[in-house]
Amino acid sequence: VLQLAIVFASGSVALLADTAHNIGDGLNSIPLLIAFYLARKAATRRYTYGYGRAEDIAGIFIVLSILISAGIIFWESFQRLLDPQPLDRLAWVAAAAVIGFLGNEAVAVMQIRVGNRIGSEALIADGLHARTDGLTSLAVLAAAAGSWLGFPLADPIIGLLIGVAILFITWDATKRIWRRLMDGVEPEVVDDVERVVLDNPAVASIERLRLRCLGHQLQGDMMLSLSSTADAQNVKEDLRHALAHAV
Repeated sequence: VLQLAIVFASGSVALLADTAHNIGDGLNSIPLLIAFYLARKAATRRYTYGYGRAEDIAGIFIVLSILISAGIIFWESFQRLLDPQPLDRLAWVAAAAVIGFLGNEAVAVMQIRVGNRIGSEALIADGLHARTDGLTSLAVLAAAAGSWLGFPLADPIIGLLIGVAILFITWDATKRIWRRLMDGVEPEVVDDVERVVLDNPAVASIERLRLRCLGHQLQGDMMLSLSSTADAQNVKEDLRHALAHAV
């Protein structure tokens, strides 16, 4: 809100780009919040796996909102390139850039910390996104400096550069959501599970191992070949206990 007020007072398109992106990020929290509430619902006869996948569906809306904000930024920046105008209230524009950086960094620290604690890749990604946004907020300082030095085109050029940075963020977020929707997990996690399972002396080999993330849980199933003297029930309980500690 503070940034938006300064946009209207100064006419800075770089600051408008940063503000539009920050507003979009704030709105991104709404589908994520709804998804978190849905994920707490119990499984039903229709949704027998529960509602954990809702968080990944929310990620699609987040990516779309980022794309919309990028479109607004490019449009406004091109318009200002065609009709460059000097900025007013440069000190306020600089202050707004600092406000954007501090606000985004505070959000990033909180989201990454909570995301690590609850195992939410979507929340961690949103936190890293916020951290990147904080750095783009500082880019607005360059636009203010360029205008102060008598180069009004610096403002729309910085706006375009912020738009390009947002496109890279969008591509990274799209890949993360795609992997989650396709039940992708990090290969290191598969390696850890295999190591724990094969460390059990009763396990001769792993015939099949499948892992996927559902909400904040890692689910999996495996088919094992056991030694002829092993008790399958005891092996299962030993592996369940070992994996709960190792992964």
